[in-house]
Amino acid sequence: MDLDDIDTVGVVGAGTMGSGIAQVAAVNGYRVVMRDVEARFVDSGFETIEESLARFVSRGDLDQSGADAARARIEGTTDIDALSPATLVVEAVTEDLGVKQSVFSDLAAACGPETVLATNTSTLSITSIASAIDRPERVVGLHFMNPVPVMAGVEVVVGEQTNGATVELAHDFAAALGKETWEADDRPGFVVNRVLMPWINEGVRAYDEGVAEKGDIDRGLRLGTNVPMGPLELADHIGLDVVLDASETLHAELGDRYKPAYLLKRKVEAGDLGKKTGAGFYEYD
Repeated sequence: MDLDDIDTVGVVGAGTMGSGIAQVAAVNGYRVVMRDVEARFVDSGFETIEESLARFVSRGDLDQSGADAARARIEGTTDIDALSPATLVVEAVTEDLGVKQSVFSDLAAACGPETVLATNTSTLSITSIASAIDRPERVVGLHFMNPVPVMAGVEVVVGEQTNGATVELAHDFAAALGKETWEADDRPGFVVNRVLMPWINEGVRAYDEGVAEKGDIDRGLRLGTNVPMGPLELADHIGLDVVLDASETLHAELGDRYKPAYLLKRKVEAGDLGKKTGAGFYEYD
């Protein structure tokens, strides 16, 4: 299979990442089937997409007819079998190995044997996910960055049995969405989270230990390293629960250098998860 064979893209999961992937694929001309387990999650995904498209229109990055056409290309469903026409499916469900393996088992039954199955996992083993099906050579990691419609990069992760044609297709598909790619072996955290999680956690520790105020930590990292957000700002943007989950996964795999910061755990236990709850290290409207 090559890029020209992809006409329908399946997306499993209509949350922040799944809806973003569906939007970007639709804007770039693909028919999309976006599936989640309940209609309310699908509806919420469409609300996110429509709000995002409206922002692009308001900034002049997309005209209204283009936004309307993209929205019309996306079909929502709760039926896994509705993904059967897809020649590429991207899974973007919760970061739980058992859940992802169950989804892949269902996808293998619903989709044709030539369908490429990609996972948007940020830390879990591609090889372990692929072990749930009888064609692991067609499983690849496509780790999109958040927010998907804005961020320019996609991490292509190669499992133990992923074949070369699948890897090439993953790079080509990301390029067709206007993204740049880099390639990583199937090791814990891949490239981005392996480096990013210790950076965020050290920023949290510096704040907790009184090295500097949170605003100064973030300002220092922005001005000192030319990143758009400091570690505490970025953690709020990602979601503190997501950061904690990724850090705990890496801690279990790679040892104490990835141990989550105490204050990060305390924030999550308090329900202060960042922008999505209105409070994290900062407060939000």
